Amino acid sequence: MGRIYRIDMTDLQVRTEEAAGSYAGLGGRALTSAIVAEEVPATCHALGAENKLVIAPGLLTGTGAPCSGRLSVGAKSPLTGTIKESNAGGTAAVNLAKLGIAALVVEGQPERGKLYRIIVSKDGARVEPADSLAGLGNYAAVEGLFEEFGDKVSCLTIGPVGEMVAAAANIAVTDLEGRPTRHCGRGGLGAVMGSKGVKAIVVDPAGGSRVQPADDAAFKQAAKTFAAALKEHPVTGTSLPAYGTNVLASIVNEAGAYPTRNFSEGQFEGIEAISGERQREVILERGGKVTHACSPGCVINCSRTYVDKDGQYVTKGPEYETIWAHGADCGIDDLDAIAQMDRIEDDLGIDTIETGATIAVAMEAGVIEFGDVQGALNLLDEVRRGTPMGRLLAAGAVVFGKAYGVVRVPTVKGQAMPAYDPRAVMGIGVTYATSTMGADHTAGYAIAANILGVGGSVDPLKPEGQVELSRSLQTATAAIDASGLCLFVAFAVLDEPKAMEAICGMLGSLQGRPFTAEDFAAIGRKVLLRERAFNRAAGFTDADDRLPRFFKTEKLAPHQITFAVSDEELDQVFNFEE
Repeated sequence: MGRIYRIDMTDLQVRTEEAAGSYAGLGGRALTSAIVAEEVPATCHALGAENKLVIAPGLLTGTGAPCSGRLSVGAKSPLTGTIKESNAGGTAAVNLAKLGIAALVVEGQPERGKLYRIIVSKDGARVEPADSLAGLGNYAAVEGLFEEFGDKVSCLTIGPVGEMVAAAANIAVTDLEGRPTRHCGRGGLGAVMGSKGVKAIVVDPAGGSRVQPADDAAFKQAAKTFAAALKEHPVTGTSLPAYGTNVLASIVNEAGAYPTRNFSEGQFEGIEAISGERQREVILERGGKVTHACSPGCVINCSRTYVDKDGQYVTKGPEYETIWAHGADCGIDDLDAIAQMDRIEDDLGIDTIETGATIAVAMEAGVIEFGDVQGALNLLDEVRRGTPMGRLLAAGAVVFGKAYGVVRVPTVKGQAMPAYDPRAVMGIGVTYATSTMGADHTAGYAIAANILGVGGSVDPLKPEGQVELSRSLQTATAAIDASGLCLFVAFAVLDEPKAMEAICGMLGSLQGRPFTAEDFAAIGRKVLLRERAFNRAAGFTDADDRLPRFFKTEKLAPHQITFAVSDEELDQVFNFEE
């Protein structure tokens, strides 16, 4: 069933309970959203004592299932004001599952200015002062924690931006090499962790063990079938391992949907210099790694290790979204500069998508020019120093846009849009508009059918079929997030029936009961309904499920089209509520 550790930062005490009642049998996003929806007042201030930070491995995490090492972190978002689940790889989820922990719930709030760390092991959880970590970047903080606790632990940390409780702050999770490169990036959950006075959470898996399915033999067979399906699919078995997530850059640019210079154009003339193909060449030339697992048990290996001209480690990836946000969106075509910005932001503990988008808004405002690499680096230095300009940047694109009177600010519910223009990929526009968590491509990845032809084909330039596509994908994604599986397994699931059958086989043999595709979809629907109910109680209405108006009034080159899905259609996305 799994234990829940409730860590009260007001009195620094820890309570232990079983994941029972309405929380029984839940994992990942299903559990984080259930706890937040049930226990956090929807109208509370996200940085106040009433908010809760919930950390949970998925249902399949720790079982040995392929690509099941994802971690869910949930809270009310200080960036959007909505419920939020942010998802990351790394080693923490597997280690929590090995210890039999269903969730950590960080509650309350300490005296202002106090900083703590939480230590989780087979003996339970405890809270200790962490004043020595104050002001440290994630890399230095993790290095110090590893020196003290050994290199087998997992660390969740916040950087200086989280300590500032800035709305774009994220939570870093250590990877297989012990580096803070995997991030619960979106929604400002690092600010929630900072508001609780928690600088670091250390998870020591010593004494833990693999999660044992009810029918281990059946589970192992289903896992084997699932791994084979992932390796056989052209996206998860060939494209992603060869070129990483940035394989999409040239594809999306060719489709005219690659947002350029703050969403003013759909194609970037400097695409070749920052493409996945060029990234692979650079990494190979310098002796980096072009295949890398972001979490234990990954069989896709779509991450990279980027090194400088001397072969010295710089950062992971960088991933597609990060390269776009600091590349085309800012008019920059320099991979080394983008990698440098990625490393800085990982160390600061700030979301790369939100930050790149905010720098692009700053460029639109004339603070610096599009394409100004040194200007962008200077802005990040402002963030590190905590200057007024730096704090504006760390507050996100909406706040910065308001401060500088920028009209074109590509956000929904306060969160910056990722690397697909909704005018040229209307399915992702529906997801951006209606997701329970603000503009979020991972909430319902319509690029699959709109651009890649995975799971069928829906014309990206026409409104027909986009609502149905987004609805089904948002439902499936919520269930995947609950399972602890990587979102990228969806490529195989959408095309190959045996992949879905294998997931059901793993979940069924884990729990010792029959489990169907309909059961899987039901998980997703229940998660979405809970999240929607929270948002409604927080004051959100159908009028919030909209894209910024400029997407309907400004035509996007090269297609010269606007977003054409009507408001009435957007309001039908969650019609399974009826």
